[in-house]
Amino acid sequence: MGISLRPEHLKRYKDLAALFIKYGRSDLVGDAEETGPVTVASPELPERLASDLEKLGPTYVKLGQLLSTRADLLPPAFLEALTRLQDKVEPFSFEEAEAIITAEMGVKISKAFASFEEKPIAAASLGQVHRATMRDGREVAVKVQRPGIRETILKDLEALEEIAAFAESHTEVGKQYRFVRMVEEFRKALMRELDYRQEARNLATLGENLKGFDRIVVPRAVDDFTTSRVLTTNYIRGHKITSLSPLTRTELDGSVLGEQLFRAYLQQILVDGFVHADPHPGNVFLTEDDDIALFDLGMVAHVTSVMQEKLLQLLLAVSEGKADEAATVAIEIGETTERFDETVFRRRVADLVAQTKNASVEQMEVGKIVLMLARMSGESGIRVPSELAMLGKTLLNLDQVGRCLDPEFDPNASIRRNAADLTRLRLRKSLSPANLLSGLMEVKEFAERLPGRINKILDTIASNGMQVKVDAIDEKLLIEGIQKIANRITVGLILAALIVSAAMLMRVETSFRILGYPGLAILFFLAAAGGGIALMFTILLSDHRVAKKAGTRERA
Repeated sequence: MGISLRPEHLKRYKDLAALFIKYGRSDLVGDAEETGPVTVASPELPERLASDLEKLGPTYVKLGQLLSTRADLLPPAFLEALTRLQDKVEPFSFEEAEAIITAEMGVKISKAFASFEEKPIAAASLGQVHRATMRDGREVAVKVQRPGIRETILKDLEALEEIAAFAESHTEVGKQYRFVRMVEEFRKALMRELDYRQEARNLATLGENLKGFDRIVVPRAVDDFTTSRVLTTNYIRGHKITSLSPLTRTELDGSVLGEQLFRAYLQQILVDGFVHADPHPGNVFLTEDDDIALFDLGMVAHVTSVMQEKLLQLLLAVSEGKADEAATVAIEIGETTERFDETVFRRRVADLVAQTKNASVEQMEVGKIVLMLARMSGESGIRVPSELAMLGKTLLNLDQVGRCLDPEFDPNASIRRNAADLTRLRLRKSLSPANLLSGLMEVKEFAERLPGRINKILDTIASNGMQVKVDAIDEKLLIEGIQKIANRITVGLILAALIVSAAMLMRVETSFRILGYPGLAILFFLAAAGGGIALMFTILLSDHRVAKKAGTRERA
């Protein structure tokens, strides 16, 4: 049964169809299965795609940011352009912001704050930020959600879900990359980002996880002044990392800051499992105290313990130039499909690692390597988990920020330096009071049930009810097979005896003849021939039935 697009979604469908035609495979060269990675024929295409997504609105800006993590879908040039994708929108009026704050908090701005700047200090597609002062004198930043943005995004998401379902049911690429699942993950992430109370909780969690880093600052939410559409945090003075002058950079202790920032994100990914998923340079500030401040925690990622171990193994293999180990871990992380070619994949990973092995510190970009590895996995028939693409994008952004702080920053060396400490932290986390308590509860339950289980076993043995079931060879089937073999051997011996007897009887003179030969000998010969033919047909028929059953089991 086909999927039809609803009329109210046709506008968005036409917009996306236009983009697909404009940036379709006719604009790309290469074939993933024959010539290696797909490349961009026209260098300006990636920037034009980013610009067109910005024009489509906030949902598609966020979609572009999501696609910037999918190295298995897009060429590197497109990933780089979409990574730099920023919200370029005009701020909404102060009157609208005031109305939202009043509706959310139940009081007027003049009563909630001692002062409130009407002109926003930053504006994005989902909201804008105003500087204000609390009644107790604290400076705060107040983020207000854009009017009507939730309704707009929900309509766009409905259209995207319908288009994804249509593409997945009608195209091979849609089935291969699971468009419906991709859009569903996008919906969940965007809905969480629209709830500022969730962002406040994310700020608290990240601040607690990074409290051991003395040069990293995370804003704290003011809970009493935070709702689903208004987020109030303490105000941190500073500048974007990318806007620092060369003179300011020379006065910084860039190597220390870069090392702390990189280690903090390695800890988030490989130990805590709670990651600030969008550390692009616009979200990383240098404070007036020359510390690093992290902003915008609307988008976070969660990494499971099993995935953390695999990602750590992958990072170490890449940083140490172990191509075969990196390929093995990548295969274990992903999900192989029917078109997966392990030999080709291992050869391409070996080429990638070999290229980076001789690279200088300035050329080394571990984030780009992980993204390229994710892309190779997708092209070779491995479904890449979102955690791998997220790791690549996060490290790519950190590469850029780290080089802003210290041009000679070496991410590979940082990974090797911190590997032992990260492993110890993982071990310490596994020995946390909660995990120990859980283990003790399991031991307690085992000890409580052990006497009853032993009594039950002893009672069964005493009543001669103990049975040992060995799931090995089917004895009945084996005996039937032996009997068939014995029967065929017996028939064969009888037929051989008939033939020998017939040959001996040929020399006996008798009046009973058939075709001039002794009649009894000819009858024995005919009986042996008939028995031999019957035995041959029985063997062929039996073998055919066995082969047919085996084929049925393989298809099942």
